[in-house]
Amino acid sequence: MLTFEEKLHIIETTFPELTRKDVSMGRVNFHYEESVMDKKNVVYHLHPNGNGFVYAELLEEYPVDDRGMVNIRDFSSNDLRKIVGEAIHSLSVLPGEDIEEEIWMNEENQTLHLEYEPELELWNVYAGDMLDGTFPSYNEAIQYLDEEGFIRQ
Repeated sequence: MLTFEEKLHIIETTFPELTRKDVSMGRVNFHYEESVMDKKNVVYHLHPNGNGFVYAELLEEYPVDDRGMVNIRDFSSNDLRKIVGEAIHSLSVLPGEDIEEEIWMNEENQTLHLEYEPELELWNVYAGDMLDGTFPSYNEAIQYLDEEGFIRQ
């Protein structure tokens, strides 16, 4: 099990689009202010004992409680990155709307395009017309882009 500090570090460094909100009893929430829905809370009540929740109501692969939350107490670092990335993505588009393409840019104004290939169920990153990478999930693609210093435009 990851510690509270490890979970904080992963969330804060991997997802700069989230805003940290300290709440009572040492707990921390992370909000996605760019959400297209009223829901903005992605990480809820991350507790110093390592317990916490991620909003996953719109994600089919996770069993959620009556609030639409998944307990992340025993999640690995990869599982935590995956669910938080997918939660952010789920709040980035209205239900029924699909992302066809995202543009990402680095400090040198270089751009990469992230595109979903529905027939293959893969996410592709393109530098112009050249394929730069292929990923099985949106979260893995955005993690790669983030590690390479690119920010979603």
